[in-house]
Amino acid sequence: MNRIIPTALIAAAIAVGGASFAGAATNPMVGGAAMYANKTIVENAVNSKDHTTLVAAVKAAGLVDTLSGPGPFTVFAPTNAAFAKLPAGTVDTLLKPENKAMLTSVLTYHVVPGTITAADIAAKIKANMGKATYTTVQGGTLTFMKSGKGYTIADAKGHSGKITIANVMQSNGVIHVIDAVMLP
Repeated sequence: MNRIIPTALIAAAIAVGGASFAGAATNPMVGGAAMYANKTIVENAVNSKDHTTLVAAVKAAGLVDTLSGPGPFTVFAPTNAAFAKLPAGTVDTLLKPENKAMLTSVLTYHVVPGTITAADIAAKIKANMGKATYTTVQGGTLTFMKSGKGYTIADAKGHSGKITIANVMQSNGVIHVIDAVMLP
């Protein structure tokens, strides 16, 4: 039995489906929470269940106001699983008040001034014979390389990881989720 579906119904279904898809692309999910482009890095990060360690560290280092400011900043945000790969006791040690300077150094090693998208990283890799380097707020250097369909991140001490979610746009910059903690 053939049915004729009214054109208006098809158009409505496409519009609803398109809106859902556009919303997903605009507000990607990170750690089970939508990341809204009109919110700051901190306002979004506090909602990600995959970034509770990072958020606790940002609070302990006194960087909430800075990362809530106008920026723009590019944050390479390690997940809880990335922090869990560190030697036992490392995170607890870093979170102690007497280690605030060290914690601040580690966190600002994951931040680059400006808004740097995955397309920017890819273009710089292509222009620089396979590598792109960026100077962090901490003063160190992070290096990026193409790896399969994605990108790896490495520091001068040999720590490396992958960008697992790129281009999570924020009102004051961009977050790229990474699966490793870079240590200056």
